[in-house]
Formats: sequence, C-alpha cells, structure tokens
Amino acid sequence: MEYRIERDSLGEVKVDASKFWGAQTERSKFYFNIGEDNMPLDVIYGLVQIKKAAAIVNHQMGRLPREAKETIVSVCDDILKGTWDDQFPLKVYQTGSGTQSNMNTNEVIAHLANQKGKDIHPNDHVNMSQSSNDTFPTAMHIAAYTAIKHELIPELEKWLALLKEMEEKYQKVIKIGRTHLQDATPLTFGQEVSGWRTMIEKSLTFINESSQSLRYLTIGGTAVGTGLNAPENFDLAMVAQLSELTELDFIVEKNKYYGLTSHSALSYTHGALRALAGDVMKIANDIRWLAGGPRAGLGEISLPENEPGSSIMPGKINPTQAEALTMVAVQVMGNDTTIQIASSQGNFELNVFKPVIIHNFLQSVTLLSAAMLSFRKHCLAGIKVNRDMMAEGVEKSLMLVTALSPHIGYDNSAKVAKFAYQNHLTLKEAVQQLGYATAEEYDQWVVPEKMV
Repeated sequence: MEYRIERDSLGEVKVDASKFWGAQTERSKFYFNIGEDNMPLDVIYGLVQIKKAAAIVNHQMGRLPREAKETIVSVCDDILKGTWDDQFPLKVYQTGSGTQSNMNTNEVIAHLANQKGKDIHPNDHVNMSQSSNDTFPTAMHIAAYTAIKHELIPELEKWLALLKEMEEKYQKVIKIGRTHLQDATPLTFGQEVSGWRTMIEKSLTFINESSQSLRYLTIGGTAVGTGLNAPENFDLAMVAQLSELTELDFIVEKNKYYGLTSHSALSYTHGALRALAGDVMKIANDIRWLAGGPRAGLGEISLPENEPGSSIMPGKINPTQAEALTMVAVQVMGNDTTIQIASSQGNFELNVFKPVIIHNFLQSVTLLSAAMLSFRKHCLAGIKVNRDMMAEGVEKSLMLVTALSPHIGYDNSAKVAKFAYQNHLTLKEAVQQLGYATAEEYDQWVVPEKMV
C-alpha cells in the first residue's frame, strides 16, 4: 500500500494514498476503532450541507474568495450525490462532541478541492466561522428532522390510509371483545381497527409536534456559544441558507449556550418515537394473537403466507412480520433509554454524548420506517377476516350476559354465566333452567347487534 504524509498540530501521520482524508481522520481511525457502527451518513450529509452553506455565507460576508467558495460548493455537491461515501469511515464511539467527524468532513472537502488544483485548507477555509461544537449539533438536527419528514411521516400516512379503509370495510362485522385476555362484550372488527387507526393518528400528531423543536439550529455559537470567530448575523444567514439548500424551514436557536449543552429537543422528539413503538407493539401483538391457530387458537383473522415457518413442522406458517415489527419496537425502547441518559450528560457548555444520541435517534427512525413499511405491505394489507369464527365467538361468549343485567340484576346474571360455564350450556339454556327469563325474553334482551 502506498502512503502519503499528512500533518496536523501534533505532527506527521501516514495516510493511505488512495484516501482523501487527512491526519485527524487517520488518528481517529487508529484511536477509536470501536465496534462496527460508523457515523451515520445522514449526519455526514448534514455536515456537508453546513460546509456548503458556510462557503456561500462566508463569501457573501466578504471572508472567503469567490473561487474558494465555488470550489467548496462543487465538492459538497459531489459528496451529497453519494460519490464519496467511502471517505467517511469514522466510528460513532469517538470524541463526544463529534469533532473528528467534523474534521473528517473538512479534510475530505479540502483534499477533493485540492485535487482540482485549488489551495483549500480544512480549517481555514472549509471550517471558517465554525466550530465542531456548533456544526455537529446543527447536523444532528438537520439529519433527524430530515429523516422524520422524508422517511417516517410518509409511512405513517400510508398506515392511516390503509387502516381507515379496513375500519370502514369491517364496521358491521361483529366479534367478541376481550379485556384482561378474557371474553368481554361484543364490538365490531371495524371498531377494533379504529383503535389501531387512532394510535397511528395520535403518533403522527405527537411526532409532527415534537419534531418542530428540531428546526432550531445552533450554528453560529462556535466553541462555547459566544460566536467567537463568526461574523455578526452569521447564524441568521446560515439558517436561511440551510433552509434553502434542504428545502426545510429551519429557525435560529437564539440561545446558543442551550443549543450546545442540551439535547432536550432530540430527547423530546424521541419520546414520541418511543410512544409509536409502544403502539405498533400493541397492534402487531393484537394481529398475531387474533391470527393464532389456525385451528387451536383464536383464528379470527388470517395473515398472508409469506414463507415456511418451521424447519421441522411441514405446513406451519408463522406471524413473522409481527415478530420483526415488535423486535424493532423493543430496539427503539432501548434506544430511548440511551438517548435520555446521554441527553442528561451536558456539562457546563457542552454535551459530549452527541454521536451516540444521533446514532440511536436515526436508527429508531430508520427501523420504524422500514419495519412499518414491511408490515404494511406484507401483513396488514393482506389480512383476511374469518367471519364464521368471529360469529362463533360471539355466540359462545358468556359475556353476552351483560345485556341481561338490567333485566334480572347483576348477581343473577353472574349466576347465569357461572351455571352456563359449569354445565356446558348456552346462556339461553342456562337462564331458562334457572328460571330468570323465557326464551322469548332472552332473544329480546340479548341482541349482539344492539350491544356494539
């Protein structure tokens, strides 16, 4: 392997000649070879957007020559197309401020610019008017907000459309309700689905509302929030430029001291993701339990048969999409614990758990988006209702006795239910044998269609 010599304030470093990073990136590769999780590319792209915007704004403010600005912008555009993804090899578990990924970005942009015959310095030009301490949290918010807007919200909207369709389709299909995993009074399958639909509706609202806090960007605070080495109104110009480049509406975080040391916005928003995880866990569990069987379980619905379910039991089909979605749900819950603890660790002017916060946040968004898409396409959309099993469950349920209570009293109704259960009778047979009602009265009082 051929090497070249790169230099930084600590001295010389050997770098693979085929790579476009510099000494600080190489040092980080050596000293922080921890795990297999690289810094998410969404964060890198957020940093690149910042470098592009900074080049434009610094030129507008008379700090950066036009030629340098145009070169940096051109290189940033190439990176944002995915051309140089392999030049960002650093791990999540690095300096807690994200400084090394910020410098990795600066170095790659500078080296690619120098390949064009330009004299661009990673710190003096690419990092002009910036600090890792304000660029990295800004990139965190850009990456998080972009992922929510472009990945998760569109999938939630597709779930809503499908669940509304199911709700309307099955609004009159009566089935037995269940509370405490025991038989309860009837409802329609459409009503049951409406509960799922409202969960997703509420989650969409919670995520939309909480993610508004991610629109606030800390760029312009530089090292400790004072804005040292950044020109006046740099923050305003940068946020306007970033809004234009990303086609998202960002806002200046006025208190940079807050923006550098607190990640309550990410913590708050991830709380909504955790709530969504809880709801999809419930929906997936309901669906797989309703589909249990096919003969020895509830069997009220059937799921698409996507793949064989067992290596030993021929013909077995399992609710695997539900299993995948519920595993994602528990991963998101675990991510939330990491994020909440990491967010509590701001000390003085800086939180130094930034990389692990954004890694877990983006993983949650990506996993939820992908798992919900998979579940929707390969499970939810293919559910078939077993109307006969639903009707049989209603007919056999002892909890229809609730409709008798206004007529024969709670205590007598309880006696009817227990007598029917102990003697393997229907409610109608039991109420007659106990002398509490005639067959005609029972038929008049116990009408499942009137109980929903």
